Amino acid sequence: MKRRFMNSVLVLSLIATAFSCKSDKKTETSEAVEKAETSELATAYNLNVEQSKINWVGSKPTGQHNGIVSLSGGELLMTGDQLSGGAVTIDMTSIEVQDLEGQDKKDLENHLMGYSNGKEDHFFNATKYPEARFEITGVEVLEDQTLLSGNLTLKDTTKNISFPVMVSRNAGDDSLVLTSDEIVLDRTEWGIEFMSKSFVENLGDNFINDDIKIAFDLKGYKAE
Repeated sequence: MKRRFMNSVLVLSLIATAFSCKSDKKTETSEAVEKAETSELATAYNLNVEQSKINWVGSKPTGQHNGIVSLSGGELLMTGDQLSGGAVTIDMTSIEVQDLEGQDKKDLENHLMGYSNGKEDHFFNATKYPEARFEITGVEVLEDQTLLSGNLTLKDTTKNISFPVMVSRNAGDDSLVLTSDEIVLDRTEWGIEFMSKSFVENLGDNFINDDIKIAFDLKGYKAE
């Protein structure tokens, strides 16, 4: 009985480790590529900025923070039953911290958006770069999984990333929903190097992790 129990613990441990590694695996990047070619017969779905968002998580040795970023526009294109293109414009002046309240919440939001004096370019400098953009460059369907590729532009750097998404349509209200699992990005690849131990020496435990996690949660309605 004891041996059987130990074997069960080992199996559960291996499963937990596998899921942990999967969720923390960094998304590979490449240079920007041309956007996807789409058919003139593609159906456009205009994103609803009130019902769409990008979730984010940033971390450091002592903990983490999470929040959302809103969109300022975008569309998704469907050709037949398959996603075939589109683009998303991200409102970087809308960065919201959801795990803090009061002055702490406001201070971190201002720091991330670069509204604090002398800290404008520590992170996203929303005054100079009020928008970011994700433009679909390719869609590949592998069995039951849809792999989406696109150019992500933050500040003045563009990198191509690929990640799995879930796409569903609702004929009742002519809507389209696109969601993704967590996408792990190395912020320094977009020139965001503040408190990164990859670029700043002798930080001890005061560094901010290079990896940030984002996830798309988009909803659009068929264009009339």
